[in-house]
Amino acid sequence: MTQAERDGWVVVTVAGEMDLISSPAVRQKVHDAVAEGRRSVVLDLADVRFCDSSGVGVLIGARRLMRSCAGRLRIVLPEEVPVGGGVTAGSAGAAVGGEAHVNRVLAALGVRRLFEVYPDLDAATDDTARPLSA
Repeated sequence: MTQAERDGWVVVTVAGEMDLISSPAVRQKVHDAVAEGRRSVVLDLADVRFCDSSGVGVLIGARRLMRSCAGRLRIVLPEEVPVGGGVTAGSAGAAVGGEAHVNRVLAALGVRRLFEVYPDLDAATDDTARPLSA
């Protein structure tokens, strides 16, 4: 996981898994940004191949936190897995039919509509870009 700044946005890039082990670190990055007075956060989840309920909980908590401080939260979720992505040995369930895993999880739980989702980091940090439809 990395954190950077881009066009006035704090960008937290997560790769691999968002699960019971890794989710608290994501939560802490968002809390730290808010504590530093930052009100514009992008969670780049383009390279997340697995997300369990604790990961979804972190996303919902981040949304709640950003709304409570009149902040903005945007999420990068490609609509399709990039070439080379997909199911491989050891990543069972990471992607089916090219659709990104996190997108499927959020849609199945009925919470994807709660988030401003963008296809890539350029769009997410562009104040004139429109989010993808839910």
